[in-house]
Amino acid sequence: MKLSNFGYNLPQDRIAQYPEENRDESKLMVLHRKSGKIEHKLFKDVIDYFDEKDVFVMNDTKVFPARLYGNKEKTGARIEVFLLRELNPTTKLWDVLVDPARKIRIGNKLYFTEDDSLVAEVIDNTTSRGRTLRFLFDGTYEEFRKKLKDLGETPLPRELDRDVEENDEERYQTIFAQNEGAVAAPVAGLHFSKHLLKRMEIKGIDVANVTMHIGLGTFAPVEVEDLSKHKMDSEQAFISQATCDAVNEAIDNKRNVVAVGTTTMRTLESSVSSDGHLNTYDGWTSKFIFPPYDFSIATAMITNFHPPKSTLMMQAAAFAGYDFLKEAYDIALKEGYRFSTYGDAMLIID
Repeated sequence: MKLSNFGYNLPQDRIAQYPEENRDESKLMVLHRKSGKIEHKLFKDVIDYFDEKDVFVMNDTKVFPARLYGNKEKTGARIEVFLLRELNPTTKLWDVLVDPARKIRIGNKLYFTEDDSLVAEVIDNTTSRGRTLRFLFDGTYEEFRKKLKDLGETPLPRELDRDVEENDEERYQTIFAQNEGAVAAPVAGLHFSKHLLKRMEIKGIDVANVTMHIGLGTFAPVEVEDLSKHKMDSEQAFISQATCDAVNEAIDNKRNVVAVGTTTMRTLESSVSSDGHLNTYDGWTSKFIFPPYDFSIATAMITNFHPPKSTLMMQAAAFAGYDFLKEAYDIALKEGYRFSTYGDAMLIID
């Protein structure tokens, strides 16, 4: 598989700028791998395809308000700082991206508040836009994190060509988000409402959680034609014993295991035993899934319609089959499906 296999024309007006009013009423395209049949539903219909003791596996990571704006010392130039990951809580070291990067050099200071209560010093260059910052803050660690949260804004992806609005704080977050650490939402999970989860519970469908703290590496452009040479950035992931027990019981009883989203699927595939069961996990993964690929755990997958040449689209193609996914995308474009973060969903089943 080559990068060029995943190119297609996505008009800007097909990228959803806002979510549907009700989370579970986005469109749902259902792809049946064995028959090649395609159905058009609403997302809330997803439970019609599953039964008691089937297991939905969700990514319960929580997005933090990772985008800050500061002013460079002396010049006062406005600089965007995108928090990627905390390196050291004690010394308040963070990996960040800065924009415009050409203006930010080692030794520069950035001021985030008028009273100078939060300042950052640039101590290293990591990539063309990447920097390591040491935050200077006179207070406890809890007060420091609260200050970051108060000053930060919801890190909507750049494809949403608009400013962040108040509603985004709630809608760019799954309703089951628990463990803070992501700079992007697990978007397949955005379609689940409290009402839908309750209906799943009544039907006896089980829910298990994994955690993958999504970084920008998931969305980084692939810059090599040979996909085997692309390297994913590492992202932190956790799988509990309780989740392993639920998933492995479903496997042993030949029940469905539904991976909700590409990050959930990557987490599951990062910790598979030799006999095809799920192991506990606490570490970092740089798993990159593209066709052809033999999946070990999930029997079904929920995902969105992804941008051209994205690693997300590649993983969906690996699960659905490349030709089938391309057919589905062509139909989605003709039938008015909404693409990307706030867009519609796809269920891939046998």
